[in-house]
Amino acid sequence: MIRIEILTIFPPYFESPLAESLLGKAIADGLVEVTVSDIRAFAEGKHRKVDDEPYGGGAGMVMMAPVVAAAVESRREVPGLPRAWTILMTPEGRRLDHAAVEGLAARERLLIVCGRYEGIDERARAVGLFDEEISLGDFVLPGGEAAALALTEAVTRLVPGVVGAAESLESESFRSERLDYPHYTRPREFRGLPVPEILLSGDHARIERWRRARALERTRQRRPDLLEKRPPEPGEDAG
Repeated sequence: MIRIEILTIFPPYFESPLAESLLGKAIADGLVEVTVSDIRAFAEGKHRKVDDEPYGGGAGMVMMAPVVAAAVESRREVPGLPRAWTILMTPEGRRLDHAAVEGLAARERLLIVCGRYEGIDERARAVGLFDEEISLGDFVLPGGEAAALALTEAVTRLVPGVVGAAESLESESFRSERLDYPHYTRPREFRGLPVPEILLSGDHARIERWRRARALERTRQRRPDLLEKRPPEPGEDAG
């Protein structure tokens, strides 16, 4: 079982997502454990202040290093549990991909820190609070909560038993540097567009070749950069 803890100043953000769909069922079934802690609980003073104005001036506010440090250090090492691999969700981090998700899914405990405002005081990095920094892509969100949730869902679906049809994990996008092949279901015709006849043939070998070829075709059209990592194999586009 993988254990994930999220540190945020907005714990209610996660209430519904953690109770729904595959993730909610996995938690209910005891396959994964996901908890959320409030960073404000580690702040001092009557108002539990977690941010302040930036030195040197400028727009926005900055999360205070002592508060973030207290939150991380209180949860990173817990008696009876392995040390948590601590991740900061930030636009400046490593871009998340399937290989990174697989690596994180192999760990026993993850501690995900959600930044807010203009970010976190740089000294939180300098003292080694984070083992890794991760970004969803080249864009900026209001905070790390949406990114933390995306990371949590990506990681937990690789835990054995979370996805009912385990074979679906083998053919999905990015696992082999290919996008997924197109999928079809009932009805057999929609607005004049029929299901490809080969999918109705019952010939599983031909269907597999067709799907492999369509995956390669889609990858060439939409993400040719993936082919630089793994060029097409002889006969891969035959189908």
